[in-house]
Amino acid sequence: MNDDHAIDLTDTDSVQEMLSGSGYSDKAIEYYLNRPKMGSLPDANQVSELTGPCGDTMKIYLKLDNGRIEDAKIQVLGCPGAVASAMVAMELATGKTIEEAQNIRDRDIFRILEELPDQKQHCIRLAVKTLQKALDEYGSNNGNNSQGG
Repeated sequence: MNDDHAIDLTDTDSVQEMLSGSGYSDKAIEYYLNRPKMGSLPDANQVSELTGPCGDTMKIYLKLDNGRIEDAKIQVLGCPGAVASAMVAMELATGKTIEEAQNIRDRDIFRILEELPDQKQHCIRLAVKTLQKALDEYGSNNGNNSQGG
């Protein structure tokens, strides 16, 4: 077996070079490598999971208090685009009210990531849909119809 083209994923320079060559911005690569919001929250009030059409899966953990997201973490089984998108979605949601977080859109995440390969744009949608699902389920489970009513 020829390992001349194998990339050592622990070599961040090689990973950065590979992702950059694939169309990821430096900002997106930074989120993928550092994963600032990756993980779980043992005291989460809401845990929701969503699998996208590509097979990427995101499991979100929200800690809410008085209608505000105190902390948000996410576990991602997916590509670098899914990881980076999920990290930004959690950063954007943290500290926001439920209503403010419901207004997070694909463009908000893309604006921060700056660039993803075209075939990875769906990763942003998955991150937003996962967040929206968690907020909707939290509202349903706590007797709040947050869609106005």
